[in-house]
Amino acid sequence: MEPKRIREGYLVKRGSVFNTWKPMWVVLLEDGIEFYKKKSDSSPKGMIPLKGSTLTSPCQDFSKRMFVFKITTNKQQDHFFQAAFLEERDGWVRDIKKAIKCIEGGQKFARKSTRRSIRLPQTIDLGALYLSMKDNEKGIKELNLEKDKKLFNHCFTGNCVIDWLVSNQSVRNRQEGLMIASSLLNEGYLQPAGDLSKNAVDGTAENPFLDNPDAFYYFPDSGFFCEENSSDDDVILKEEFRGVIIKQGCLLKQGHRRKNWKVRKFILREDPAYLHYYDPAGGEDPLGAIHLRGCVVTSVESNLDGKKSEEENLFEIITAHEVHYFLQAATPSERTEWIKAIQVASRTGN
Repeated sequence: MEPKRIREGYLVKRGSVFNTWKPMWVVLLEDGIEFYKKKSDSSPKGMIPLKGSTLTSPCQDFSKRMFVFKITTNKQQDHFFQAAFLEERDGWVRDIKKAIKCIEGGQKFARKSTRRSIRLPQTIDLGALYLSMKDNEKGIKELNLEKDKKLFNHCFTGNCVIDWLVSNQSVRNRQEGLMIASSLLNEGYLQPAGDLSKNAVDGTAENPFLDNPDAFYYFPDSGFFCEENSSDDDVILKEEFRGVIIKQGCLLKQGHRRKNWKVRKFILREDPAYLHYYDPAGGEDPLGAIHLRGCVVTSVESNLDGKKSEEENLFEIITAHEVHYFLQAATPSERTEWIKAIQVASRTGN
């Protein structure tokens, strides 16, 4: 009987020989992790046994890479994986930890209720707290803050974080709030913006988080960016990134020239409505952008010649300027989610 598939999807994996980062199709089984060069491959490129393995998250071995976790096997071999965004990393980490625990206890993997509480007296669920902090109505308000002739977009101050924790009764006092905020920072739920907050993280202070109106922070999935003294062209370009991120993840994209398919990380923003795509293996700047205002997005079941497509879960975006983009999701439900989200963004965004 084949092991049960618990989770699967695209992750970026660090090679064990050349140390290069490449996107892989990763499958979590009850007893191990298989990774494939492509989703359609019949045999895996490698397999990581989970028995006796340990997991480290967040993994801070790579300062310029976010959402990385490490699996160390019982033979002391390290395997590094990078997710596209924070919630995706936490989902993988949660399931891998549970799979390891089930192996140790001789139990079958089974998901239980994910209901959480953030008001426990001793233990605080940082993941649930993070989601509460990001709530559009009751969470921390993201602002555009200026300091030292720089404009920090989609961020907030350190004292605002502590104010929010105290006012929501997540902590009893500001000192306890500093401990929780430092934990959120260490776990990657908050990121420092600006020299003051970055120096505190890199220093040897007891609390790397600053309860300070001049210390800036941001959520890793917020679309944060910093503007310095820039030209009018730079301001126009930055306008694309002002929109709120409503969906992100990895998809296959067909190239316009060679017609080959490559894994890309996509970030969907609304108002203005843009779909930016990146090299998932690294690089802060997008490879391209699709302006979604007035676009048409539909599922694709056949090729241009009318024959049924061999590729599954395809969809097409046709921009207002009649540029065609063909994308492929991993599952039918994922394709439907992307189509609906893009349709909403194209109607509501500029």
